Amino acid sequence: MNVMPWMAAAVLLAIPVVATAQQATIKPGEPGATTTVDGKHLPPPPQPFKGKMERNAAQSTPWWPELVVPPKGAPNILLIMTDDVGFSAPSTFGGVIPTPALDRIAEMGLRYTRFHTTSLCSPTRAALLTGRNHHSVSTGVVVDQATGYPGYDSVIKRDAAAIGEILRQQGYDTSWFGKDHNVPQWVASQAGPFTDWPTGPVKGFDYYFGFIGDDTSQWQPNNLFRNTTPIEPYLGNPGWNLITAMADEAIARIRMLNEVQPDRPFMIYYAPGGTHAPHHPTREWVDRISKMRLFDEGWNRQRERIFANQKKLGVVPQNAKLTAWPKDLPQWDSLTPEAKKLYIRQADVYAAYLAYTDHEIGRVIQAVEDSGKLDNTLIIYISGDNGASPEGTLHGLYSEFAVLNGVHPTVEQNMKFYDAWGTDQTYPHYAVPWAWSWDTPYQWTKEVASHFGGTRNGMAIAWPARIKDKGGIRHQFHHVIDIVPTILEAAGLPQPETVNGIKQKPIEGVSMAYTWGQGGADAPGQRKTQYFEMFGSRAIYNDGWIASAPPVVAPWALSLKPPPTDVWQDFKWELYDLGKDWTQADNLAAKMPDKVKEMEKLFIKEGEKYQVFPLDDRTLPRYLGIKPSYTQDRTEFTYRGELSNVPFPGVAGAPNLLNKSYTITAEIEVPQGGAEGVLVTDGGRFNGYGFYLLKGVPVFTWNLLQLDRVKWQGKEALSPGKHTLEFDWKYDGPGLGQGGTGTLKVDGKVLDSRDMPKSLPVGIGWVETFNVGVDTGTAVDDRDYKVPFRFTGKIDKLTVKLGPEQLTPQEREMIYGTYRSRQ
Repeated sequence: MNVMPWMAAAVLLAIPVVATAQQATIKPGEPGATTTVDGKHLPPPPQPFKGKMERNAAQSTPWWPELVVPPKGAPNILLIMTDDVGFSAPSTFGGVIPTPALDRIAEMGLRYTRFHTTSLCSPTRAALLTGRNHHSVSTGVVVDQATGYPGYDSVIKRDAAAIGEILRQQGYDTSWFGKDHNVPQWVASQAGPFTDWPTGPVKGFDYYFGFIGDDTSQWQPNNLFRNTTPIEPYLGNPGWNLITAMADEAIARIRMLNEVQPDRPFMIYYAPGGTHAPHHPTREWVDRISKMRLFDEGWNRQRERIFANQKKLGVVPQNAKLTAWPKDLPQWDSLTPEAKKLYIRQADVYAAYLAYTDHEIGRVIQAVEDSGKLDNTLIIYISGDNGASPEGTLHGLYSEFAVLNGVHPTVEQNMKFYDAWGTDQTYPHYAVPWAWSWDTPYQWTKEVASHFGGTRNGMAIAWPARIKDKGGIRHQFHHVIDIVPTILEAAGLPQPETVNGIKQKPIEGVSMAYTWGQGGADAPGQRKTQYFEMFGSRAIYNDGWIASAPPVVAPWALSLKPPPTDVWQDFKWELYDLGKDWTQADNLAAKMPDKVKEMEKLFIKEGEKYQVFPLDDRTLPRYLGIKPSYTQDRTEFTYRGELSNVPFPGVAGAPNLLNKSYTITAEIEVPQGGAEGVLVTDGGRFNGYGFYLLKGVPVFTWNLLQLDRVKWQGKEALSPGKHTLEFDWKYDGPGLGQGGTGTLKVDGKVLDSRDMPKSLPVGIGWVETFNVGVDTGTAVDDRDYKVPFRFTGKIDKLTVKLGPEQLTPQEREMIYGTYRSRQ
């Protein structure tokens, strides 16, 4: 690719690539002397001792190793990426939702209108941090859906060290706040290993505060970590919210560095959960947005209004066309009053969440200014890691975990949660038409790599000391892999050839710094070719043209059924001339078949180069597929005493009870005066199970997506002394999510036995964890108890025994394909 040579780039920015040790006040060898390194091989070889050693210290001369620092003038870096924000949601790019922090960066720097992501979170973030295409770093899909192919196994290899490790080894303080959805599930527990965590040698951040996984509750995040230690700061803090707490943590880091090491440059990667589901703003923000009545006109008219705003701002050209509204999404005027009421509530809560998130980002930016470092800080604010999300399905979701398990709530079911929408009692998402509206003027949404609705995201860059075209707009075609080379060029650093002894694969992005200087708006774009692919939908951009193959099955039609398509033959290519057609509105494929064939050949070439094949259009079934696991062949799990915060049952270390028979046995001791508390639980308010003593009475509860709770319960409190409690489940398989019969026993005596007609087919979810002797996060039934509900007796031994997984042959083939099924 057309990458500017690093030495030439350094001259352009007037920053030396290699500097000698500072000579002004401290000489080499004296305590506190500094040096830069050439950055080609990290870490650099040990510095030689240049002093003098005799047998007697009085005749010897000391020599101190010099501290490694970045080149003189290297900026601080504040890299911001929000989550699931469509191109036209924020005010900065024509939307109606106020985003003053993003506005501020755009006004003091540059607004980029043709910046692209991969259409999904884990892949975009892997590409962002490494500067390589997502398949090239094994992240062709989210880590939860990893498969055993080089482009899809979710393990970023050591030959693609991330920007945190590169900068850390050259003197930067590197810290990360927020989401990391690039930790493979099987190493995502507190047992590690931690190679692939934010503080590991691949990503290389000095400090981490955030959550591991796809998303989390902002009220009670049960997958929150400080470095590699699970933490629960929300306990005993009513009103605590991670969006604010995360900003507080980042601000504290900025202040600490400014007071302890004020001359040391920092890199902060700030990746809040906003605005991925669950949409969890504070009530204050919901009230503020609701009073503005932004969404009363509905999604169709709002889309037209946004498009007019975009033309006024200049973020789309005057001759751009508004793409057609899809036939399978309802027109606003066709809705019932009740449906409109529900959908307006969904939009208000989402808009409040985006405005709230942007506000807290503004506090972090202000902290940089308050430290006196804004002028020499490169701020990159990427508005979303993909397009607006369609995962709320056609009616929206009171809980994201419903659709995970194949349940698509109706308007009536969602309305039961209307007043609680956005509180900690819901895990909500909006209806698909809002997503299409917030991707104006483009087609499609998140998960669709073929069209800009899934891949085009707004971005603003500011560096007051360097970028002088304040409020400028840049239309060059760029991709998220271009961020790492941009940062390296700004810092005057080369791409390393080796990191930690491993030869590095080339960075595949191009620097965007050529757009910063005089004439940057008219500078020819340096990205000539870029492929896109996700779940089989794909595109290939080349020199102003794009060929696009959209999905056959819409991403909101989530199902456990196998796709009825041939992922290569049935995804039909469309063709667009972007020089005349900014929005992919006019498909030229029928008129120019030879051009289509030419572009398809180019996609195959790029796909083979970057590990894109084999294509796979399965979505939900891949969550269930076999992955590496520390529990792979275990059928019996034994615990003695308290254990908490073990995530991802069946993968990271906890037992998976779904789609099989099982028996849980607890050998306990009840003290004088009785006992209560949790024996074992996985899940919480939104779904899951719990086995506990309630005022001494044994209870086993299954929470089925808040739609039903099935309980097995004794009638009397246990007497003091030793007891053996047992819950036995006989599954009515084969088949996903079948019912069965549960039996609760104490000391061999049956206390309760009853049928449960349905069970969870896919998963309890990632936000709650497996616990023994205590509950973290939320309770499976908070009418019974409040967390942590620690067991007040003694657990001598708790055993979980699993039967074989019971699937139909068709389900087994759909989920595992050619994988060996494990019994």
